[in-house]
Amino acid sequence: METTFIRKYPIGIQNFEKIRKEGYLYVDKTDLVYQLVKTGSYYFLSRPRRFGKSLLISTFEAYFKGKKELFEGLAIEKLEKDWLTYPVLHLDLNAKKYVSPEDLTAILNQHLERWELLYGDEKKDRSPEERFSYVIERASEKTGMRVVILIDEYDKPMLQAIDNDELQNEYRNTLKAFYGVMKSMDRYIQFAFLTGVTKFGKVSVFSDLNNLNDISMWGAFVSLCGIDENELHAYFDNDIHALASTLGITYEEACLELKASYDGYHFVENSLGIYNPFSLLNTFEKKKFGSYWFETGTPTYLVKLLQNTNYDLYRMAHTETDAEVLNSIDAISKNPIPVIYQSGYLTIKGYDKTFGLYRLGFPNKEVEEGFIKYLLPYYTPVSPVDTTFEIKKFAREVYDGNYEAFLRRLQSFFADTPYELVRNLELHYQNVLFIVFKLLGFYVKAEYHTSEGRIDLILQTDRFIYVMEFKLNGTAEEALQQIDDKGYALPFASDPRTLFRIGINFSAQTRNIEKWLVE
Repeated sequence: METTFIRKYPIGIQNFEKIRKEGYLYVDKTDLVYQLVKTGSYYFLSRPRRFGKSLLISTFEAYFKGKKELFEGLAIEKLEKDWLTYPVLHLDLNAKKYVSPEDLTAILNQHLERWELLYGDEKKDRSPEERFSYVIERASEKTGMRVVILIDEYDKPMLQAIDNDELQNEYRNTLKAFYGVMKSMDRYIQFAFLTGVTKFGKVSVFSDLNNLNDISMWGAFVSLCGIDENELHAYFDNDIHALASTLGITYEEACLELKASYDGYHFVENSLGIYNPFSLLNTFEKKKFGSYWFETGTPTYLVKLLQNTNYDLYRMAHTETDAEVLNSIDAISKNPIPVIYQSGYLTIKGYDKTFGLYRLGFPNKEVEEGFIKYLLPYYTPVSPVDTTFEIKKFAREVYDGNYEAFLRRLQSFFADTPYELVRNLELHYQNVLFIVFKLLGFYVKAEYHTSEGRIDLILQTDRFIYVMEFKLNGTAEEALQQIDDKGYALPFASDPRTLFRIGINFSAQTRNIEKWLVE
């Protein structure tokens, strides 16, 4: 098998024209583009960052500008006969940091001025929404065609102000009026497509734009962004062979590792799994596995949300919810789950048809490991730089049977916790244990159970088994007794490995592990 071949991967390139003209790899989604264009007028799509939303918007733009030559050899070439040219208003809110209301006004201005140069600036001294309305009308009259409106990352300003209610209200009011124009200008509009990471509930931004068709959870368009299993093999089989060859593993092993690391996004129940396109392309280009998606944007706002809402992390990783919750983010609601789901850190893992309940979980290894590692410094005194190092040392002590050392290290994870962080001590101690043992689970086999403040934990290596019970404000003796009473060690009775039974007491006074007993 020939494994040395050169390909141009469009990493970070979101312009359809550039990809097509300069010979970059393009995964053909144009049959879906055609279907959307021919069957409706107003659409909204929510997908995580770096999933190809901007490229999709750019594809629509090229199509509506009638650039037939760019679509040569693609599915749409056989479908479209007319290739008409429409005036396109493309608003991209992605490119800016939004720290004050002026930032949003500035970017709207920038786009409006560009459009006004083309279609007339008689209203240039009015409010953004009045100017937008006027531009739509003039563009249609001037060209004799209806207008196409493409809005990329419509929610970026609000997302950046997720922990600042006042700023978020300012952004919401500006954008609500601006987007609402489309409803009143319907007769001049051919097609509108909005993308974003989140869905700020219908009550807020889109309340004036209730004719928007949300395709985020539609089975037919599940692979509009991202890469499904069929596309992976149709477009990337040679890349998988090249990757396997470089890493000295088999093709089958490479496929399994790609699946475990980057697949697993389900935006609709019982649907195809979707691979993260950004991580896939980086893996093929660099010929090694890595946390590519996670490392390009850290979810600070999500961690703030988890901390501000005092959220139980164990619950987050095993949560059940319904479509209504998944489909909206309400300014009033303090549930972090919809934002975490829509941002791509949780995905649909199962669906109970009878009750309409979705079971959520981490999509894959990259996200799970990245997210949990990212959380550690927010909940413990460990610095972000030392996270992996600390956990590896921890894992080595577990491997070596050195329980004194790893219990002392566990103690250090609770030391110096700022008092204001620990509004609910029990929850804080559960969250720290959850993060630490989840991270440990990437190196050793860890099973972690929690119910109403009691935690039992089983760690297994090739030589040792640790059965641990944690008590909050009890005694180490009681914890040890519980291991026996509940028969936690029974499954390992005939196991040849060395078994440690460890009872641990956590004190509310010292806010730390106070005592442990080992048998």
